[in-house]
Amino acid sequence: MLTELTEAIHRGDDDLPFLDTGTGTWLKLCMVDLGAGLWVIRNRFDAGVQVQKHKHTGAVFGFTLAGAWKYAEYDYVNRAGSFLFEPAGSEHTLTVPADNTEQTDVWFAIYGANLNLAADGSIESITDAAGILAAYRAMAAAAGHPDPDVVVR
Repeated sequence: MLTELTEAIHRGDDDLPFLDTGTGTWLKLCMVDLGAGLWVIRNRFDAGVQVQKHKHTGAVFGFTLAGAWKYAEYDYVNRAGSFLFEPAGSEHTLTVPADNTEQTDVWFAIYGANLNLAADGSIESITDAAGILAAYRAMAAAAGHPDPDVVVR
């Protein structure tokens, strides 16, 4: 675990695997800062995917690299080159158009936790930096990958 950084850290695109979550979503965990509660991920979404409605406890920054996606609660569509800021407390349901002709590829920097919501609005599960790191490592092991060299601080 890195506690004091004095040099830049690089990971090439092939250094960390995209792992199939089994839901039409592929996950690459790039970095976690456990003290700051930060997790940096790339997601690839198949056409027609809908992610569980969730609420953020911290700010989220997103940049779309390919494809298109939106939040069911808003009219705008995020397309390649789009930047999105989500303030703490924002609540939404990520959806990917069923007619997408390519995977949607999005980079997110997430502070705090995702409170994953049940249909009645109650909290069904929580995803945070420590939890996503454990899940990513477990998915990698299950898929036969060596322990991924995620930047951990």
